[in-house]
Amino acid sequence: MAERTSSRRIVIVGGGAAGIGAAGAARGTDRDAEITVYTEYEDAAYSPCGIPYVHGGEIPDFARLFLGTKEQYADAGIDIRYRTPVRAIDPRGRNVRVGDGPPVPYDALVIATGWDYGRPDVPGADLAGIYYMKNIREAMRWHEVLEEVRSAVVLEAGPLGMEMVTALCHRGIETHLVDPGPWALSMATDPDIVAPVEESWREMGAWLHFNTKLEAIRGDGNGQVRAVATTDGEIPCDLVVVCTHKEPRTDLGAAAGLAVGSAGGFAVDETMATSVPGIWASGDCAEIPHGVSNVPIQGLSGSHAYAQGKVAGVNAAGGRRAYQPVYVPWAMVAGTWMIGGVSFSETLATALGIPFVTGQAQGISRARYYPDVKPVMVKLLAEPDRLRLIGAQMVGGEGIKERADFLAMAVRTGITLRDLATMENVYSPPIGALNEPIALAAQDALARLGS
Repeated sequence: MAERTSSRRIVIVGGGAAGIGAAGAARGTDRDAEITVYTEYEDAAYSPCGIPYVHGGEIPDFARLFLGTKEQYADAGIDIRYRTPVRAIDPRGRNVRVGDGPPVPYDALVIATGWDYGRPDVPGADLAGIYYMKNIREAMRWHEVLEEVRSAVVLEAGPLGMEMVTALCHRGIETHLVDPGPWALSMATDPDIVAPVEESWREMGAWLHFNTKLEAIRGDGNGQVRAVATTDGEIPCDLVVVCTHKEPRTDLGAAAGLAVGSAGGFAVDETMATSVPGIWASGDCAEIPHGVSNVPIQGLSGSHAYAQGKVAGVNAAGGRRAYQPVYVPWAMVAGTWMIGGVSFSETLATALGIPFVTGQAQGISRARYYPDVKPVMVKLLAEPDRLRLIGAQMVGGEGIKERADFLAMAVRTGITLRDLATMENVYSPPIGALNEPIALAAQDALARLGS
């Protein structure tokens, strides 16, 4: 049989950060490839993470959340099929089923199907007035609805939930947060770190219901939400914002025989290749090993999804690139504070049985005499024996993102508390204090150990 000489056919399922990252990287690797992206939505390549900030008024319009126009992707040679869900994958025949048409063949397939919210398993979950904040077109419609909302309940204090509590308070809406955990983002933060955020929410008028489970969503006679029933009582509301845990969308790939790992995402190797030859997966539908514990995790940030997509796209196009284990730096604005971290909190390390020592310090973001100086609290976790950094938590008025990025690299490269205790730092009154809070926290840990 003669060898086929036509262009490589690359099909990508999903138009989010991972899918678009894969498409762009594939195009850069193979300029002649036929690249087709299928998405069930009206748009591709926008930032869902920016939606709460449009709702809260910090970003003036949704147009700013789009990363590129449809024309720009077409000009780049990326064929995006909007409102076109993939129904099935046939790995043996190397094709996908799209709608009622003939099978679409591929030489390489990238699955970037993302995630869905965990749907509340309670009576009333199908009522009108329940907002799943994800699709930008739906967010545009809900943005108008918010003008008439007087009281809202946000379900769960994950990252999006925390941002939505802040956004709704900014709009003057009576806001209730319902979360089964003991404090906000309890799997990733410690109570002392998140306490300033919770206090600022209360000052903004939010009502916080922790250690509280949702029991039902109540409707009026017209099928519209009127209240939620919880273990803390009934809360009247006009709107329920669902920000529950992210569940990887693996049904399409699992039906095609792709292996799913212990964290619920597709099991992939360092090239983002799945268990089925010719198929890669990236983003929230895949799981990646944690660099310290080696435990697979999924449901990371948009930057992780985009980077994974680029790795998958390069390899699907015949190149070679590897994705490293993750240390998960994160940061966000919640209430009137910035909060962030790296890898493990005390709470998570304790739950996993990982031994650690800690150091903590309260510092400042600028010179003490410079206007608008902000507090910065840093907590470090390190191995008890070699004192290598394994995690960090921070809360402050500014400078949290940069410290999280630095500390993630410190964990990755094996930097110790002794290294951090003697680190150099920028001292410039408008941007950096004489004493770096990270160094102060490391010095505190060494002092506790008598080192």
